[in-house]
Amino acid sequence: MALTRRKRAPRSLSWLIDDSGHLQIRFVAVAGLRGAASLNLDGIERLESIRRRLDVTGAVEIVELAAEHAVSKMTIRRDLDVLVGEGVAHRVRGGATAIGPQQFAERYDHHAKAKARISEKLIELVGAGGAIGIDASTTMQRLAARLSSARDLTVLTNGPDTFRSLHTHPGVTALLTGGALNAETGSLIGPLAVRAGDQLLLRRFFVSAAALDPDLGSSEVSLAEAEVKLALAASASEVVLAVDSSKLGHRSPARCFELSNVSILVTELEPGNPRLDPYRDLVQLI
Repeated sequence: MALTRRKRAPRSLSWLIDDSGHLQIRFVAVAGLRGAASLNLDGIERLESIRRRLDVTGAVEIVELAAEHAVSKMTIRRDLDVLVGEGVAHRVRGGATAIGPQQFAERYDHHAKAKARISEKLIELVGAGGAIGIDASTTMQRLAARLSSARDLTVLTNGPDTFRSLHTHPGVTALLTGGALNAETGSLIGPLAVRAGDQLLLRRFFVSAAALDPDLGSSEVSLAEAEVKLALAASASEVVLAVDSSKLGHRSPARCFELSNVSILVTELEPGNPRLDPYRDLVQLI
């Protein structure tokens, strides 16, 4: 009688750190998983890094990950296939998105190209050493994800997701304000968050806004959000306000920064764009 060799199902890699601090690795069969392959230690660390990036930013790009980890795009595609098989990611053209709460995914994807361009500009303003502040906005979460090359930098944030992202960067000391979690914005608010601004002297505070009007300045969805941002800005030498152009010329319920208190305004637009004319004489444009 002829023997038929049973084909092994593709496997997805999963791991955890046990109570003794040891790395536990296991393979889980996944029907139809493409590109499944064994991983060495570097591959395991890379996959965990990608998983954390997805958890924080909600999306990753193949080209960016390949450059960051110095591997081929095909290697990153195989890594993403593993995460798809584990049910934590969904493949899209050029990368993958996290499978998670729809509210967060919608916030991250809204004006995604504009926010990516803004984060490229912001990284040039971070500087070396000292302490900076970053708010809980999705725009600033993109900035936090780009701080992998930072050295001796302390970052204070009121965003738990941003805080988690910063912990992946060895040259960054991440501090979380504390406070009550606003489920709608993903930010920490209240007295504890406000008092955190008194404990640290910041070189720059990087902040976004719900809306920006040339006459009234920036505004937020609630007084509690505005209160925390104003408190953190009070401990900073400079305030860098970053908004995508869809927020220009609009107002939200709670007033926050007057433009006279903002050092730099960053948008995805080129500084000479006519849409920025109402702000040109009020603040430095980047």
